[in-house]
Amino acid sequence: MLASTGVPTRVDIEKAFPNEVRMNQGAAAVIECFQNIPCNPCYTACNRNAIKEFQDINDLPLIDHEQCNGCGLCISKCPGLAIMVVDMTYSEHEGLLKIPYEFIPLPVEGDIVRGLDRSGKHMCDVKVVKVLNTKYLDRTPIISIAVPKEYIHNVRNIGMGD
Repeated sequence: MLASTGVPTRVDIEKAFPNEVRMNQGAAAVIECFQNIPCNPCYTACNRNAIKEFQDINDLPLIDHEQCNGCGLCISKCPGLAIMVVDMTYSEHEGLLKIPYEFIPLPVEGDIVRGLDRSGKHMCDVKVVKVLNTKYLDRTPIISIAVPKEYIHNVRNIGMGD
């Protein structure tokens, strides 16, 4: 499906996420890199050795979710925008997603925006909790959004305006 639509399958997505026990222990990175390409900035960015060294530069990244503390250093380093951090301990009813965001304008903290799935379909409304604009350091801005827990596996981006 990915090759024809650009959208990963539900199985691919679920394999990228930590197991439920780990998800309920705090923040962890989710790497949705599904194609072998020559790339490894996520590995070099990870100072906890949670993202394992590549045997071949074309390998898919492997992450040890038990080693990952969800710091997010890997998010802005990924040129494919394939990494996010999920924190299911954010609140009783919402998880926190930290996602890369390369559109203009950047949202503002407190904005209520449309949570979109990987194909751009509106899933639910989400709240922008934080905006980390690191463009001056030549990195992709990262936005943190509060997402209803039942949509945490589905929301991957946001839409603003009409």
